[in-house]
This record gives sequence, structure tokens and C-alpha cells, in this order.
Amino acid sequence: MKKLIIILAGIVVSTAGYTQQRPIHSLYMFDPLLINPAYAGTQVQLSGTAIYRNQWVNFPGAPKTFTASVHSGFRKNRVGLGLLAANDKIGIHSENSAYFIYSYKIPLSKFDNNKSTLSFGVQGGFNNLKSDFTLLNPHDVNDPFYSLVERNMSWNFGGGIYYRSPKFYAGFSVPYILNNKVVDVKDLESIAKQSRYYYLTGGYVFQPSKNLKFIPSALIRLQETAPLSFDANLVTVLYDVVGLGVSYRLDDSVVGMFELQINENFHVGYAYDFTTSDLRQYSNGTHEIMINYRVKIKRLHKGIECPSYW
Repeated sequence: MKKLIIILAGIVVSTAGYTQQRPIHSLYMFDPLLINPAYAGTQVQLSGTAIYRNQWVNFPGAPKTFTASVHSGFRKNRVGLGLLAANDKIGIHSENSAYFIYSYKIPLSKFDNNKSTLSFGVQGGFNNLKSDFTLLNPHDVNDPFYSLVERNMSWNFGGGIYYRSPKFYAGFSVPYILNNKVVDVKDLESIAKQSRYYYLTGGYVFQPSKNLKFIPSALIRLQETAPLSFDANLVTVLYDVVGLGVSYRLDDSVVGMFELQINENFHVGYAYDFTTSDLRQYSNGTHEIMINYRVKIKRLHKGIECPSYW
């Protein structure tokens, strides 16, 4: 009985730890839709992005995340529509999610001839969590949870606000508002719930010469019942084609980033996280790969300028 209690406690703790951590990306500045629904349609043209993140390489049960997003501007870019889907795996848990996104933009024409906008966005969708307890190695094969495969589907929604000008952007968002219960297994009590996240981000473009730009940015990530997380980033853009960047994540990692514009449609990116926490003793860092495709549809986007960055 004592062993059974220990095993169940471990299951609950691991499940709670998982659900209190939304997937963290290093290339979010190239796809802000990951953290703020108000970004939908900001690129004007149809934009689709796929990102794969392999976190803490060689660490057993470490997170692996795949995200795909697509969004576009409509009605002379006053309305943005998008879709964000993801698959996130960690340990015995696998979660699929899909969120539909709507944004509305207000041009601030008094300041810079309609080039600055204030956007409001909302999103709604579901998370489908699968926990396969058969992957565990219990001491007691008669454990009632030994052969259990638990599935739990929950609905959620969130919102955000986003300001953009040719040289500056800032945003605040709460993408997932509801604190849904995670574990719903008969005879197993758990207080594990989905935690609410708050994101505050901003960035600026310095252009010392025609073919050189510096883009410093920052992200404050606040999770309920957890310490504040802070990212400081700097991306150098050469000839509007190549981007080289570095990021520091508080008490976690230093990140090296690379982005390449292959042509007017395709962008690719790569990031490597050098772990600075105690986990560096057990893992070989984190890899993240991105591919982005953009296309301007004449019927929808005629006469509207597409921004170079955000």
C-alpha cells in the first residue's frame, strides 16, 4: 500500500507539473501568434508557419512540441482570421490543441498616415490531453492505474491587445483564461489545473545603415503560482535577408538564433538553447526549427503594404 501511495503521488505531481507549463518557444518573435491572438492578420498576406521544438535532447521524457499556424488579413486588413494547432509531448502525456482566432485592427492615422495600428484579438478552442499510464514501470503490476489510458478534453479561450508601427511593437495577452481541471480519473483525487499565463512583449528597430538593422525585444512571461520568466532578445538583420540573434532566458538558457529569407515567399529559422540551469548536466540543449510561407492574394490584399517584420 505504501508503494502504491508513492506511485500515485508521483503520477499526480508529474501531471500537475506538466499542465502548469505551456510550451515555451525560442522563435516566437517570428510567429507572435503563438502568444498573442491580436497578431492575426498583421502580416496582411496569408502566412503559414510550422515550428518543431526538441527540448532537452537526450533527457528521458523531455518535451517535444510541434506547432502550426496560419492567418491572414481581410476587409482591407481591418479583420484578421487565424488558426493555431499544436501537438505537445512530455513523458507519458500527449496533448493536441486547436484554436480559432479573430482580430480587429484600428488604424491610428493621425500619427503616421495609417501605418500604425492597434489590434484586439480573441481565440477559442480545445486541448485534448492523453495520459498513457501503461508507459510507466510500476513496482506493483496489480496497480489499478497500470493499464489506464486517460483522455481529458477541455475548452478554453483568451485574448490580447497588440500595437504596431513601422519601428515599434508592443503587446499584452492572456491566451488561456480558464483554469480547467486536468486529471479526471475515477478514484484518483487531483488538484492539478491548467494555469493562466500573462505575456507582455515589445520590440524596436534601429537602422544605422541601409543594409543593417538591430531589433532588440523583450518578453515577460508570468504564470500563476510560478516565478516570473523574462526573455531579452537581440536580432541583427543584414540586407533584409539574413537574421542573426541571441536571447537570454532568465535562470534557464542562452539562445542562438538564425533566420533566412530564401525568397519573397519562404522564410526558415533555427534556434539552439544552451541550457544554463542544473538540467545542463543531463541534456544536450534544445533544438528548434521553423519554416514560414507567405503569399499575397491579389483579390484579398490588393493595394495593401505588407510589413517586413511584424
